Amino acid sequence: MQAVRPARLGDWIGGARPFTLSMAVAPVAIGTGAAIFASDPGVYHWARAILCLVIAIALQIGVNFANDYSDGIRGTDEHRVGPSRLVGSGRAKARTVLTVALVFFGIAAVAGIILVIVSGLWWLLIVGSLAIVAAWYYTGGKRPYGYMGLGELFVFVFFGLVATLGTTYVQIGTITQPAIAGGIAVGFIAVATLMVNNLRDIEQDRIAGKRTLSVRIGATATRISYVVLLLLALGLAIWLALFIPLVWATLFSLLVMIPAIVIVLTGKTAREFVLVLKLTGVAQLIFGLTLAYGLAF
Repeated sequence: MQAVRPARLGDWIGGARPFTLSMAVAPVAIGTGAAIFASDPGVYHWARAILCLVIAIALQIGVNFANDYSDGIRGTDEHRVGPSRLVGSGRAKARTVLTVALVFFGIAAVAGIILVIVSGLWWLLIVGSLAIVAAWYYTGGKRPYGYMGLGELFVFVFFGLVATLGTTYVQIGTITQPAIAGGIAVGFIAVATLMVNNLRDIEQDRIAGKRTLSVRIGATATRISYVVLLLLALGLAIWLALFIPLVWATLFSLLVMIPAIVIVLTGKTAREFVLVLKLTGVAQLIFGLTLAYGLAF
């Protein structure tokens, strides 16, 4: 048997899945833009926005490593066709990957506690605790909900609504219509990201007994759902642009969304869907930053 080389720095960076971090950055950017839009100059709090960003990024990285660990010890990644995982490939020990996941969850928790202290919103401790628990049980525990087709719901709620509305609320103490629309829109794109990821692994997940939403509804419905979700996100942005002209800048994300949609509808190989996953991340980042800019200025 050929020996497996130990994981290097590049493998650990890859394990963090950098192209998924737009799911953390975009909602915080939109929430901050909405806070600036609704407040008088100097009322919003940049320090709180930065803490929200740290929490979101740390949670996203923690989720990625937790998934690597949980899928690896279950043997799910034995059938994987996408980028190899640290545990599944044997390049890193399961305990080490678990430790890294817990470190990032810990970073999110510490940043969350600081945010609670500076904002005085102690009930946010409950929201933060639920976010960490939901992140772990996506693929962890005896009955992970990601294996039951509920992963998209978690992504929409926490990386759409909670991240966006929470960022706005901790800065100005209220929730606004632009924040709600932006949170729903970016949540749709986050769900589309997860769906194309599961589309890539649909046959392998079926073999492994992982009943993702894509496995349940099939490849064709998953492709259509991906397109519909992106169009719904753009529709919400267009609705906002009718009242806030600079929000039209979100249409620049079409430059990346269009090729992603074409590949989703016609693609057949894992490599094509990996490309779509990356393109969706770029599109979400462009969408989030341009919407934030349109709201803020």
